[in-house]
Amino acid sequence: MTLLGFGVYVAFLSRLHHDRVQLTAYADFRKDLAFGTAPTGQTKPTDLTQLLDPGTPVAVLDIPKLHLKEVVFEGTTSGVLQKGPGHRRDTPLPGQAGVSVIMGKSTTYGGPFGSLSTLVPGDEFTVTTGQGQGVHHYKVLDVRHGGMPVPRPPAAGAGRLTLTTAYGGMFAPSDALRVDADLTSEVNPAPLSVFKASQLHPAEQVMAIDTGVWFPLVFVGEALVLAVGLLSAARVFWGRWQTWIVAVPVVGFFGIATADQVARLLPNLI
Repeated sequence: MTLLGFGVYVAFLSRLHHDRVQLTAYADFRKDLAFGTAPTGQTKPTDLTQLLDPGTPVAVLDIPKLHLKEVVFEGTTSGVLQKGPGHRRDTPLPGQAGVSVIMGKSTTYGGPFGSLSTLVPGDEFTVTTGQGQGVHHYKVLDVRHGGMPVPRPPAAGAGRLTLTTAYGGMFAPSDALRVDADLTSEVNPAPLSVFKASQLHPAEQVMAIDTGVWFPLVFVGEALVLAVGLLSAARVFWGRWQTWIVAVPVVGFFGIATADQVARLLPNLI
């Protein structure tokens, strides 16, 4: 029953979590764009000595062919990707010179990148950031997975974006799928990089799991067990129906919180 409940959560209910976060983040990012406070590099606009917090909205990805419009967050851990696509922190932002990388889930939490494999060379899409003209245009160069050849690096001063997700089985992917797209609009200069690939946490790599979830998972799991125990005892004093009225929202809250933490132990691109 527990496994069935978890399966229902990650396959269906997790989308509600994703949609709610996206709705709030889109409103907040539009405000940042309007006030000129949206990030344009690896550091906070208000303090260039501090790296952006993981989960900070940095862009809006719009792929008309896929009917996809998603806020992109800073970071690529499973926890960040539960909100939506994530920007790999050691790469430039979209619209800038160099190769930018955006990773997203293929199945759970709305599976925003689940249809990436349907893109073909020549398809176009845009990414909106707080730099330059705001809207940056891309054209798909290729779609690759497995041992398919990697395209030649972009010319010096040119921009490219690689979209990355899981490829293969729905919950047992065999590989990563990558869509390479060249920047066709004005190229913006990338700020000085202060965060290097060597500093990237293992949980931010392709198909990684977030091992940092164990402490909050144990805490939430214990709270769930305690709540069930107390409610079972309360049934003796309150009666059956009174206990059910309290139990459903309480157990539901802790059950969803536990499933949300367990889902972070899945590979981040699923």
